[in-house]
Amino acid sequence: MAKAPFNVGGQAVLEGVMMRAKDHVAVAVRKENGEIVLKREEYHSLGERFKILKMPFIRGFIALFESLIMGVKALNFSANQQLEGEEEDIGPFEMAITLVLAFGFGILLFVVVPTLLAHFLENRVNNVVILNLAEGTIRLVVFLLYVMAISRMKDIQRVFEYHGAEHKTVFTFEAGEELTVENARKYSTLHPRCGTGFLLIVVVVSIIMFSFLRWDTLLIRILTRMVLLPVVAGISYEIIKLAGCHRSGLMHWIIWPGLMLQKLTTREPDDQQLEVAIAALKESL
Repeated sequence: MAKAPFNVGGQAVLEGVMMRAKDHVAVAVRKENGEIVLKREEYHSLGERFKILKMPFIRGFIALFESLIMGVKALNFSANQQLEGEEEDIGPFEMAITLVLAFGFGILLFVVVPTLLAHFLENRVNNVVILNLAEGTIRLVVFLLYVMAISRMKDIQRVFEYHGAEHKTVFTFEAGEELTVENARKYSTLHPRCGTGFLLIVVVVSIIMFSFLRWDTLLIRILTRMVLLPVVAGISYEIIKLAGCHRSGLMHWIIWPGLMLQKLTTREPDDQQLEVAIAALKESL
């Protein structure tokens, strides 16, 4: 069969999977009685309305922001299905609060904490580049410890199994094969365009970029890193997008650490979980 004409992507949610195709987003969730519940919505990126937002190095931050919004809505839907309650869509205010808290937690853990810890090295190291690289190394260690910590949580294990099901289903679609459990089962749970790999690239790019900055006061260092986050996200997005098209040679080695990290954030799914992921992708198509 012919190769897929466009990319699809997704996210694992509670007992389900969210899939995004060309112009629709769908969520499939398996309820306790075994029924698969589906929700489908039209998806129109900001880049379709404002062409400047589709330009390289700009589209990455926009895609990250839109993915976060879609992810929060998908998680809300899946949680409501598990609670057997009536679905209540997240309003603008609740969505804004959730996004602020998510960004705030990320900035605190991956920007403020590493910068603060590196501050204690200031009196021992005089070289600005070394100080910045030390800060970046701390950021990388914090990120890896965070991933390792959540990967050991029992409640998150099934989410990681659905994460693996999402990747296998996307591989099946990209190969142009019929979306069946039998076809999806043979593929890997490690995908080069995974969000886990993207976050690792973000950390590495930030280490390289921030190493050339001045060593100012603690507050200014935190603020400059926050301001440059969209730039870091934009560069990282272009790298991960290129990796999705070219998976051999140099690009293979660039994305290899991210693939290895996915061994912590994905698990081998069972056939029922693959059914859910396939249902989500079919609905989004």
